[in-house]
Amino acid sequence: MTIEIDAGSGFCFGVTTAIQKAEEKLADGNKLYCLGDIVHNGIECDRLKERGLITIGHDELSNLHNTRMLLRAHGEPPATYSIAKQNNVEIIDATCPVVLALQRRIRKQYLEAPDAQIIIFGKNGHAEVMGLVGQTDGNAIVIEHYEELLSASINFNCDTYLYSQTTKSLDEYRRIVEFLTNHIKPGHVFRSFDTICRQVANRMDNIRAFAKKHDLILFVSGRKSSNGKVLLNECRKVNNNCHHLECPDEIQPEWLKDIHSVGICGATSTPKWLMEQCKAEISRITNS
Repeated sequence: MTIEIDAGSGFCFGVTTAIQKAEEKLADGNKLYCLGDIVHNGIECDRLKERGLITIGHDELSNLHNTRMLLRAHGEPPATYSIAKQNNVEIIDATCPVVLALQRRIRKQYLEAPDAQIIIFGKNGHAEVMGLVGQTDGNAIVIEHYEELLSASINFNCDTYLYSQTTKSLDEYRRIVEFLTNHIKPGHVFRSFDTICRQVANRMDNIRAFAKKHDLILFVSGRKSSNGKVLLNECRKVNNNCHHLECPDEIQPEWLKDIHSVGICGATSTPKWLMEQCKAEISRITNS
C-alpha cells in the first residue's frame, strides 16, 4: 500500500501566521486570550490550550480588562477594536492580510456611497463574514448560495457592489456575478470584486486531481471548518471512497481492505503534523 499526503493541503499563510504569533506571545509566560477558536480544528486548538492560550467568546469580551488578546486570521468588526481600547486590552492582530485588505475595501466603499447596496457572498455567522459586515455597520446583505438570490431582500433598483468571503467557491461566485449583471436595472451601477483568496481557490482544482489518484481518500479537518466542507465536497465529486475525520483514532481498519493507495488531504485549517499522524496510524493498522 502506498500512502501519500497532499503537498498542497494544510495551513494557509494566514493561519500559519496567526499560530506563530500565538506561540511567540505564549513563550513569555504571560496570559494570552484568543477571541474565538484560533483555527477551526479542535486538535490544534487543544495543543495551543496546553501551551496556555485561553479561548473566549465575543460575549466575554466586555468583561476582559488590562490584558492582551489575539485576533485570529478571520478578522474582526470595528466594534471589537473599540471595546478592546475601552478595556485597556492589548490587541495582537493576526488578521490575514488578504482579509484585512478586503475589510478596508468594503469600509471605504460603504463610507463613499452609504446609500448603495453592498452584498457579501459568504456564510452567515462565519467569523470572517461578521468582520466584513461590521465594516458596513451591519447593513450588508449576506448571500450564502446562488439559489438565495431571488429570495433575499436584494434591491435591483439601486447601485450595488458585490464582494466575497475569501474562501468561497469561485465558480459559484461567477454565477452570482452573472445573475446580478442581468438583474440590476439599467441606470444603476453594478460592480463585482473578486476577493476570493487564490491560495485557497486553487486548492479546489489541485485537490480534485489528488483525489483521483487514490483508491481511498482520508480528508482530515475540523467539522466546523467551512473551507473543509468545500474541499471535502470537491474530493467526493471525483472519488466516492472518501472519509472525513478529525483525528487518527477515527480511522477504521475496514476502510483499508483491498486498498492499494491512500491519499491524505485536508483544509487550510488542518495542521501537517495531524496528517502525518494519520499516515502513521494507517501504517500501524496495516502492519498489525
